[in-house]
Amino acid sequence: MQDANIFLVGAMGSGKSSVGRALAETLRRSFLDVDTEIESRTGANIQWIFDMDGEEGFRDRESKIFSLLISENASAVIATGGGIVLREENRRLLLDHGLVIYLSASSQQLYQRTRKDRKRPLLQVADRKSVIEKLLEERDPLYRQVADIVINSGHGRLSHSVRKLAEKILAM
Repeated sequence: MQDANIFLVGAMGSGKSSVGRALAETLRRSFLDVDTEIESRTGANIQWIFDMDGEEGFRDRESKIFSLLISENASAVIATGGGIVLREENRRLLLDHGLVIYLSASSQQLYQRTRKDRKRPLLQVADRKSVIEKLLEERDPLYRQVADIVINSGHGRLSHSVRKLAEKILAM
């Protein structure tokens, strides 16, 4: 696993970016965030893409840039977007090109972490809790389908989660 990419998957608010940055630092690897790369490479923020192209247009860009990131990087820690697993082509890329870690959290934990966030297009609704529950119900089986490691990101401190993950990865 020393030369393979490490992909972090999970719902919005599960800690992919925070854990990813810390894990990359611990393992001395580069860190990439798919959403940040989408904004950087397209020159548009995620909300604007959703507003102009809809979710399907966003998913097209996400898939293209995710594929590019894999072809450009061999041993990075990559935080994916929450919906990356919705497309079969992306699930195949995850399975074929590295170690996949699913950061699991309950809908209540995700709600608490995202309740004040104004940057997540799918959560700009009145009943955020029910949207989170619906997304988790739809996506949890897909996250589990591609995961090599499942870790509950809803408990404990970030440093403990990262240390635990690093130990598992280095033992593989």
